[in-house]
Parts: sequence; structure tokens; C-alpha cells
Amino acid sequence: MAEEVKEEKNTAEDKNDNSWADMIEVKEDGKTAPSIAGSDAKILNQEEIDSLLGYDNSDTEGEYHSMKTGVRAILNSSMVSYERLPMLEIVFDRQIRLMATSLRNFTQDNVEVSLESIESMRFGEYMDSLTLPTLLCVFKAEEWDNYGLMSLDSSLVYSVVDVLLGGRRGTAAMRIEGRPYTTIELNIVKDMLQLVLSDLSTAFDPITPVTFGYDRMETNPRFATITRLSNAVIVARLRVDMEDRGGKIDLMIPYATLEPVRELLLQMFMGERFGRDAIWENHLMEQLWDTEVEINAVLREIEVKFGEIAAWDKGSFLPLDMSPNEDITMLCGDVPLINGSMGRKSNHVVIKVKGKAEKNG
Repeated sequence: MAEEVKEEKNTAEDKNDNSWADMIEVKEDGKTAPSIAGSDAKILNQEEIDSLLGYDNSDTEGEYHSMKTGVRAILNSSMVSYERLPMLEIVFDRQIRLMATSLRNFTQDNVEVSLESIESMRFGEYMDSLTLPTLLCVFKAEEWDNYGLMSLDSSLVYSVVDVLLGGRRGTAAMRIEGRPYTTIELNIVKDMLQLVLSDLSTAFDPITPVTFGYDRMETNPRFATITRLSNAVIVARLRVDMEDRGGKIDLMIPYATLEPVRELLLQMFMGERFGRDAIWENHLMEQLWDTEVEINAVLREIEVKFGEIAAWDKGSFLPLDMSPNEDITMLCGDVPLINGSMGRKSNHVVIKVKGKAEKNG
């Protein structure tokens, strides 16, 4: 019996050895490599692995753009949960039209403003995506009691300064690496930023009145932190072109700043009212005139002990202590409607209306 069990065990081991042998192939150099029998195994090269994970060395826009592809895009989409605000797109569309007019008057030059994209991301990711040097303007929404951020790249700053100080057309603005912005440059840009903030306030007027005020200007992103790095923000990227010069402006507004007007920004079109229909309201008002309601006339309200009520019997009297000329109140449910005096006409008890009843409290 023991010999039979031993032979069965050896047979099972031989089958396992044969199955493993089928999954191993011998290469020409004598080394073995695992393979799946009956299938063509594909080995990914380094570029394919980088693309799968969301890294692309050939990307000219850096790490920020590479986060939109591969596994990293899936992870980021699950981390950043935001809702689409349709009315905000209309606001930014009005903003670019207002900015184009304001900057033309400000620079006395042909200025074109375009909206490149509207994106939602984490505040920390946006700060990491900024290319230094950049100029950051912190502004405050007075009615909402919260802040927003506006960033200008160096090419736009130097282009505006060059235009306002009489630079020739057809020549690109000179940019000196490593040099901080001068006081004159900052004051010129500050005037332009105040124009942009004024236009942004005007763009919000059809939805809700709000005043965006200039707070401060920073050149170091660490000093322009206005919210937590993990908080969601919405970024509108604008392009300003002045013939052969120009640059980019980013309008960054945290979702916490927009929370007071969130319901207004969720509207699909201007003037939408949730849960209201003018036709249905008019129909309801017309039908109310034909509605039958029950009205109770209250002669007097008195307090009676429970023991006295228990002693009542058929034929008991309840004195109300009221005079014949005393007014009574007519109620519809718990709502007082009219006051009047009680009388008699033929075989009916009647009430003569004197006026509307006053609501208590």
C-alpha cells in the first residue's frame, strides 16, 4: 500500500516538472527566460513605460503637462473632485472682451485677448506649474471675504513696460535674466492689474455684484499662498497679444472663494431659476380663487381645568363671559383672517365683517 502511494506522488511531481518545463525556453546564449507557452510576450521599452506611467521626456511644457496622461492622470482624476460651473465660462468670456477694450485704451496699441483654457486642479499643483520668474498679484473679493490670485509671465511684464515706455514695434522686449523687477516696472504693471480686476468685477455683474480689490504683489510663489495646497482651484489661462509682443495671464480662483455664489454659477443659462416656472405660478394663482376652504368662527377662548371638563354632563353650561357687541375672529386653520361681530338674520346666525384680523407675533 505504501509503495502505491509513493508511485502516485512521484507521478504528480513528474507532471509538475513537465508543466514548468513548458513555460521555460532556452535562449541562444544559454540563459533561460520565463515565457508563456502558446502566446507572444511583448516586452515594453523605456519610452513605453514612461508613457504608461505619465512621464514624457520630450514634453516641452514640463511635468505639469505630463500629469494629464497615463496612470498619473487616472490618479489625479480620482484625487481632484470638482464640479463644472457653466456660468463661470460666460464670465470669463465677458472678461476677455472687456480686457481687450481696456488694454487697448491703456497701451494705445492693438491688443488681442484670447481664452486658452479653463482647468481645475489642486492649488499646490498650480504653484508647482508656474515658470519663474513670474509676477503674482493677490486680490480680494470684498463681498465674498476671500482671495484669488493672478499671475503674469515675464514676457508680458516686459512687453507692457516696453509698449508704455515707447519701445519700437517689431522688436521683442529685452529680458535680462536674474534681474528683479524695478519699482517703475511694478507700478506700471500694478495699473494694468487694477484694470483687469475692474473688468473682472464688471464681468460678474450680470450674475452677482462683487468687487475685486488689489491686495499685494509678490514675486516669490511661497509668499502668495492664499489657500491650502490640497484645495481645489479653477484656473483661466488668458493670452494677451500686442502684435509681435505679449504673454500670458492666469486667473486662479479657489472653489472656496466661489462658494457664496456656487448656486448662481451652476445655472445653465443667464437668469435660470431653480424650481420655478412663471406659467405654472400664474396658473396656480388663478386656481386659488376657486379653491374651497373651511373657516371657523371663534367666539371666545377660555382656560378650563381638566377636572371641570371631566365633570361635564349632558345639559351643562359653559359661560363665555362676552358682551353682544364684542368682536369675534374667523380662522382658516390656524391663520386669522377677518374680524367681525355676531348677529342674527332670519333663522341664521351671521357675522358682520369689520376688517382684516391682525396676526399675533
